[in-house]
Amino acid sequence: MKWLKIFSVLFLLVVGGAGGYGWYLYSSMKETASQIYEPKEQKKSDLREEEVSVHRQDPISILILGVDERKGDKGRSDTMVILTVNPRTDSSLMFNIPRDTRTEIAGRGTQDKINHAYAFGGVPMAVETVESFLKVPIDYYIKVNMKGFADIIDTLDGVDVNNPFAFDYKGTPFPEGPIHLNGKEALMYTRMRYEDPRGDLGRNDRQRQVLKAVITKAARPSILMDLSSLLGNLGTNVKTNISPEELQQMAVDYRSATRQMETLEVKGTGTKINGIYYYQVTEAERERIGQKMRGTLELN
Repeated sequence: MKWLKIFSVLFLLVVGGAGGYGWYLYSSMKETASQIYEPKEQKKSDLREEEVSVHRQDPISILILGVDERKGDKGRSDTMVILTVNPRTDSSLMFNIPRDTRTEIAGRGTQDKINHAYAFGGVPMAVETVESFLKVPIDYYIKVNMKGFADIIDTLDGVDVNNPFAFDYKGTPFPEGPIHLNGKEALMYTRMRYEDPRGDLGRNDRQRQVLKAVITKAARPSILMDLSSLLGNLGTNVKTNISPEELQQMAVDYRSATRQMETLEVKGTGTKINGIYYYQVTEAERERIGQKMRGTLELN
């Protein structure tokens, strides 16, 4: 890791234009990475023979949880996105698990909506439930406070998306075609579902659009000009089990893989059980999605 630290310092010295500012950026990166890191005890997944290592450039899987936190309780995972990244093939895969998906909640032995796993048992139960649902290991997680996500987007000067159809949400118009969204607008864009003919699936598409736009924009060299503000927002609104050292390694070896990102949709049918709406996914569909993940992770 010594060469990486030296490279990072030299790079920031050049980009920062002055030694003092370059060192400030480097120190801020290290501080933020430590602030968002949750070094909790996490057992190795039973679905892996050995633990992954970003230093070997192993393909990895990440569960991204968009959480609406509330006073007095931990909230629910409003968004569940799976991202697999393979730096060896410069490829990545992204998809949503619909929040209403009916499955067994790990550790409880009951069938419920998959997004309730976080409310019942926090990140560990959410990770175990997703692993059980897909039969694929989840190596890392990133938990994002959705309200704070708007601040992150504002720091990036907004994001550009291609809206498939015109709609209004809470008095804000979203015209069809290419549009630019600030943080507040991006949250509204990703939350609307009742006016979408595809319901939650359409909502999931828009979430992937925005997340992909954020990843693309955050990878641009020009972001260093606003790095201080971005790091401040990340430190307040993001938690992860990716260590600072792993984050440094990923920034170097995994970034290019996100430029070739495939997206897909978890197919299912809506149904009501005892008056409650659920999204039912067949075993065949779970296997199809799992196979796609295993292919990216080189587990086949």
